[in-house]
Amino acid sequence: MATVGSFEAKTKFAELLARAERGEHITITRRGKPVAKITPIGAPTVEDGEAILARFKAARAKATLGAMNWKEMRDHGRKY
Repeated sequence: MATVGSFEAKTKFAELLARAERGEHITITRRGKPVAKITPIGAPTVEDGEAILARFKAARAKATLGAMNWKEMRDHGRKY
Protein backbone atom coordinates (compact mmCIF):
# COMPACT_ATOMS: atom_id res chain seq x y z
CA MET A 1 0.00 0.00 0.00
CA ALA A 2 1.37 3.39 -1.01
CA THR A 3 1.54 6.36 1.34
CA VAL A 4 1.17 9.95 0.14
CA GLY A 5 1.28 13.24 2.04
CA SER A 6 -1.81 15.46 2.01
CA PHE A 7 -0.17 18.21 -0.09
CA GLU A 8 0.97 15.73 -2.73
CA ALA A 9 -2.48 14.07 -2.69
CA LYS A 10 -4.07 17.45 -3.38
CA THR A 11 -1.77 18.22 -6.27
CA LYS A 12 -1.88 14.72 -7.79
CA PHE A 13 -5.46 13.74 -7.02
CA ALA A 14 -6.32 12.66 -10.58
CA GLU A 15 -3.24 10.44 -10.69
CA LEU A 16 -4.17 8.87 -7.34
CA LEU A 17 -7.68 8.13 -8.61
CA ALA A 18 -6.24 6.45 -11.69
CA ARG A 19 -4.01 4.32 -9.48
CA ALA A 20 -7.01 3.34 -7.36
CA GLU A 21 -8.91 2.37 -10.51
CA ARG A 22 -6.07 -0.01 -11.32
CA GLY A 23 -6.54 -1.66 -7.89
CA GLU A 24 -4.00 0.15 -5.72
CA HIS A 25 -4.73 1.14 -2.11
CA ILE A 26 -3.31 4.53 -1.09
CA THR A 27 -3.03 5.99 2.41
CA ILE A 28 -3.02 9.78 2.78
CA THR A 29 -1.08 11.23 5.70
CA ARG A 30 -0.94 14.58 7.42
CA ARG A 31 2.29 15.28 9.27
CA GLY A 32 3.19 11.61 9.03
CA LYS A 33 -0.06 10.29 10.53
CA PRO A 34 -2.57 8.38 8.37
CA VAL A 35 -5.84 10.28 7.98
CA ALA A 36 -7.57 8.78 4.92
CA LYS A 37 -7.48 5.99 2.35
CA ILE A 38 -8.22 5.89 -1.34
CA THR A 39 -9.27 2.38 -2.28
CA PRO A 40 -10.77 0.84 -5.39
CA ILE A 41 -14.48 0.08 -5.40
CA GLY A 42 -15.51 -3.15 -7.01
CA ALA A 43 -18.83 -3.68 -8.72
CA PRO A 44 -21.50 -4.87 -6.27
CA THR A 45 -22.37 -8.53 -6.56
CA VAL A 46 -25.55 -10.46 -5.89
CA GLU A 47 -23.87 -11.89 -2.79
CA ASP A 48 -23.32 -8.35 -1.46
CA GLY A 49 -27.02 -7.58 -1.83
CA GLU A 50 -28.03 -10.84 -0.21
CA ALA A 51 -25.72 -10.18 2.74
CA ILE A 52 -27.19 -6.71 3.25
CA LEU A 53 -30.72 -8.10 3.08
CA ALA A 54 -29.84 -10.78 5.64
CA ARG A 55 -28.50 -8.09 8.02
CA PHE A 56 -31.74 -6.09 7.66
CA LYS A 57 -33.83 -9.19 8.36
CA ALA A 58 -31.75 -10.01 11.45
CA ALA A 59 -32.10 -6.45 12.77
CA ARG A 60 -35.85 -6.49 12.13
CA ALA A 61 -36.21 -9.76 14.04
CA LYS A 62 -34.51 -8.20 17.10
CA ALA A 63 -36.55 -4.97 17.03
CA THR A 64 -39.45 -4.62 19.43
CA LEU A 65 -42.04 -1.94 20.10
CA GLY A 66 -42.07 -2.46 23.83
CA ALA A 67 -45.41 -3.14 25.52
CA MET A 68 -47.55 -1.86 22.61
CA ASN A 69 -48.05 -3.27 19.14
CA TRP A 70 -47.82 -0.99 16.09
CA LYS A 71 -51.58 -0.38 15.90
CA GLU A 72 -51.72 0.71 19.54
CA MET A 73 -48.79 3.06 18.96
CA ARG A 74 -50.50 4.54 15.89
CA ASP A 75 -53.82 5.00 17.68
CA HIS A 76 -52.16 6.41 20.80
CA GLY A 77 -50.75 9.28 18.76
CA ARG A 78 -54.19 9.99 17.25
CA LYS A 79 -56.00 10.25 20.60
CA TYR A 80 -54.28 13.44 21.72
